[in-house]
Amino acid sequence: MADTEKQKAEIKISGMTCATCAVNIEESLAGLKDVTKAQVNFGTDTAHVEYNPAKVSLTTLEKAVKSAGYDVVNRQVTIKVGGMMCATCVETIETALKELPGIVSATVNLGTEKAYVMYNPSLSGIDDMKKAIGEAGYQYFGISGEVSEEAEKIARDKDLHDKFVRFTIGFAVSIPLMLAMWLPLPISMQQLGYVMLVIATPVFAFVAYPIFRAAWISLSHRMLSMDVMYAMGTGVAFVSSVLGTFGIVLTHEFMFYDTAIMLAAFLMLGRYLEGRAKGRTSEAIKKLAGLRVRTAIVIRDGIEVELPVEDVVVGDQVLVKPGAKVPVDGEVVAGESYVNESMITGEPVPPLRTPGSRVVGGTLNTNSVLTVKATKVGKETVLAQIIRMVEDAQGSKPPVQRIADIAVTYFIPAVLIIAAFTFIVWFFLLGSTLLFALTALISILVVACPCALGLATPTAVTVGVGRGAQMGILIRNGEALEVTGKVTTVIFDKTGTLTKGRPEVTDLIPVGISEETLISFAASVEKNSQHPLAQAVVRTAERWAVNIEPAEQFDTFGGRGVAATVLSEIVLVGNRAFLEEKGVAIPGGLDGRITVLEQEGKTAVLVAAGGQMAGVIAIADTLKDTTKDAITQFKKMGVRIVMITGDNRRTADAIARQIGIDRVIAEVLPRDKEAEVKKLQAQGDVVAFVGDGINDAPALAQADVGIAIGSGTDVAIESGDIVLMNDDLLDAVAAVQLSKKVMGRIKGNIFWAFAYNAALIPVAAGVLYPSFGITFSPELAALAMAASSVTVVTLSLLLTKYIPDAKKGR
Repeated sequence: MADTEKQKAEIKISGMTCATCAVNIEESLAGLKDVTKAQVNFGTDTAHVEYNPAKVSLTTLEKAVKSAGYDVVNRQVTIKVGGMMCATCVETIETALKELPGIVSATVNLGTEKAYVMYNPSLSGIDDMKKAIGEAGYQYFGISGEVSEEAEKIARDKDLHDKFVRFTIGFAVSIPLMLAMWLPLPISMQQLGYVMLVIATPVFAFVAYPIFRAAWISLSHRMLSMDVMYAMGTGVAFVSSVLGTFGIVLTHEFMFYDTAIMLAAFLMLGRYLEGRAKGRTSEAIKKLAGLRVRTAIVIRDGIEVELPVEDVVVGDQVLVKPGAKVPVDGEVVAGESYVNESMITGEPVPPLRTPGSRVVGGTLNTNSVLTVKATKVGKETVLAQIIRMVEDAQGSKPPVQRIADIAVTYFIPAVLIIAAFTFIVWFFLLGSTLLFALTALISILVVACPCALGLATPTAVTVGVGRGAQMGILIRNGEALEVTGKVTTVIFDKTGTLTKGRPEVTDLIPVGISEETLISFAASVEKNSQHPLAQAVVRTAERWAVNIEPAEQFDTFGGRGVAATVLSEIVLVGNRAFLEEKGVAIPGGLDGRITVLEQEGKTAVLVAAGGQMAGVIAIADTLKDTTKDAITQFKKMGVRIVMITGDNRRTADAIARQIGIDRVIAEVLPRDKEAEVKKLQAQGDVVAFVGDGINDAPALAQADVGIAIGSGTDVAIESGDIVLMNDDLLDAVAAVQLSKKVMGRIKGNIFWAFAYNAALIPVAAGVLYPSFGITFSPELAALAMAASSVTVVTLSLLLTKYIPDAKKGR
């Protein structure tokens, strides 16, 4: 093999733990045919491979690494692209990028006008991608996140202004030309033709230039795009007019200069309206990006210094004044203030942040000065992760998109065949005039449009994912969106998901004393214990502001109870057996009430003072405020509810009864939850698992949809297919409702796109003419084409106002 045929790649690898790992990877790579050299550096976690790119692809090399049990680390970049018009533009750019060496994947979103690329930087770089996009006939607008919103807006406005000028001039000239064809003028038809030729030629060249340029680039890449069809339609109209003017083959009746210009003008108008509408689909991500703070006041050596936020490092103390945004994620070290986090979590009520509380970048400090110690900066902040997750989701394709992708592949060749067949049938077989046959051909070329088909899914996904982010519902990708809409069973982890995750006092039964005295006695003893039940009693005492007296001679008794001397009285706190062991008699009536509490899944803590029964304190892991409503709404949607927990059967059943859950899986260890999910999937259920994302990682991963419910800004962004920023189960309901709504809109868009083409292409072909005398002029065909794309985008934009039923009234 000649040296010129060889290519060298550097592959970043993760998962290596020793030199043996490097040897294993080398053997796996070297075992591939046409790989001439493979060296793995354990110190730098890289593999240097020399291979023949004509016979071995980068994907094959990566599979070899993964088959050895390791992972490959590639870079990801989101590129802003201009000039896309339709679904074939998407295919053209994806093909151009994938032809570059080292491109692992390339996905283009027509709605957001972005290309999401995963690549190996040792083989191709950003400059190569920029060149490939340019050579394909499109504009490279830079890397998402690196291009300022102002620069992006300027570029978009410039493009829209260009289209506006073109269609305005087009209509300003074509309408008078059309009138000239019908009004009596003091010149001959031949003279009129010469005048029209002189006027129309520069205008047509100006208005239609973007169409013909894009068509030429597509053909030079051996691609058929919509611009090729539009160029054929408008080109045939103009060339026919020229031939008619000079009487070459055609007569003066073929002079439709006005039609040629008006067609191009309508195409520009459609792209202008579509561009404006598409610009609105990414408003949510723009608002999130707008939350980024540019500068921060950092305290260094006791001096306040204003620095670019990029210069803030972990450990810096940042001063946040009232009315200012928190620049980075961190922990409050001084000050107290209410911080508005609604832009991140969707929660309207600002929480109070005190020393020890966490705050996140982009949130608004409202009323007092805070000093924050930076814990995460740059790309590691919650806001940066949210933006990255939303962008990735907007760039993904749900499985339903495959229908549109397949249709677009065959669409243009099919339309060209239909147009040619229509011309042949009308002119050669049915004997119609050449003018009629030519008009039908032009109308078909112009009215046919896969643009609506190409926009149906990405615009709905973009708007839907953005709408979710505004409500604190983060959807990882299009597939999660689609599967969530099909969920038949939802499994809830109990502790921390259905319940608050920490014990609280639920009932007090004092005997011969007040409730305050009962809590005071118990808390005075329990303050010396770290047991969760003891802490629940102390929290209640502090909340009630009762006296917590000094305790002496504190002692514990093997998990059964504790004892101490409080106000010269021996106070006992523990279970029934402990008090009976200490000789304390439990009244008969009280014994029955204790049994009832235990049947409700509560823990009964008995308290005695001075050898006499003082009362009973019931403690339980209480339900969250919205748990019952969430379960009720899921049931109304026809979703089956299952609760899974490590608690004993009696406690689990008691909780389930309170909230109306029929199916309970109790006494399950955390590691066994995954197996329970598999059992339900084996029965044919589409399973969503709702957990806290900490102890439930295997079950969340196994479920068809993993829904990680967080606690405000403390949520782990990477923990589920759907991440709920708020500790609110109604958001889980809202996530399913949003998914169903978006998928319904996608299906509606696809139906509209198919129906539009299925209905109007036959009309343009003249199928209604023999029976009803109805034809479709090229001008109307162009208007209908523009309306189809704008309609689909507008339908998707309606999602920006969508409020799930679970969110209404809140």
